[in-house]
Amino acid sequence: MSHSPVETVSRRARMAAVLAGVLVLAGCQGMGNPFESAPPPAAAPVGRPSIAPSDIIGHWGIASYHREQDRARTETAARNQCKQPYLISGGQAGGVMMLGHDSPNIVEHLIKATADNKTYLGPGAEPGGADDREVVSFDGRVLVLKWVDPEVQGRYGIMVLVRCGAEGTAPPPRRAAAPARAAAPPPVMAPPPAR
Repeated sequence: MSHSPVETVSRRARMAAVLAGVLVLAGCQGMGNPFESAPPPAAAPVGRPSIAPSDIIGHWGIASYHREQDRARTETAARNQCKQPYLISGGQAGGVMMLGHDSPNIVEHLIKATADNKTYLGPGAEPGGADDREVVSFDGRVLVLKWVDPEVQGRYGIMVLVRCGAEGTAPPPRRAAAPARAAAPPPVMAPPPAR
C-alpha cells in the first residue's frame, strides 16, 4: 500500500509533533513544576557557643590593651577595678545586659556562635556583626573579648574582664558602715537659784 507524498509528509509532521510533545513533557518532569516555589535553601549549620549567659552574669573588673605584651598587666589592672565593678545582668530575651561601644545605653547582647565554633557577644541574632565582640578566651574567672569591627577595636582595644569576689559569683564585699556613736547625754542643768 503506497502513500501519496502529501500523506507521507503529513504523517511525518504528526509524528514529529508527537515526538516533540513527548520530549517537552519529559523535560518538564526533570525540571519540576514551574508553578511550584523552590524549596528554601538549607540553613547554615550553627555552632555551639563556648559560654552561656549564666557564666558571665555578675560583677567584673574591666580594662583593655592594644599590644599582646600588655595582657598580663591589663589583667592586674582589671582586677583592681573591682572597687568599682562593671555589672553584667541577665536580659529578657535570654542574653545579657551590657554596654556597647560609643553609647551610654545598656542593651541586651546575645551569645551566639558560627559553624566554625567562634563565639560572639553582641546585639542582634547574626554572629560576627560589626557591633559584636568575639570571645577570645574564658576560663571561668577571666573573660577576654575582641571587637569585630577593626576601627572600634583600634579605639577600645581588647577587653579583659576579671570576675570580682572570692568565689567568682558574689559581688565585692561592701564596707560596713561605721558604728553609730552613742548619743551624748543631755546636759545636766543646774537647779534655779532659790529666792
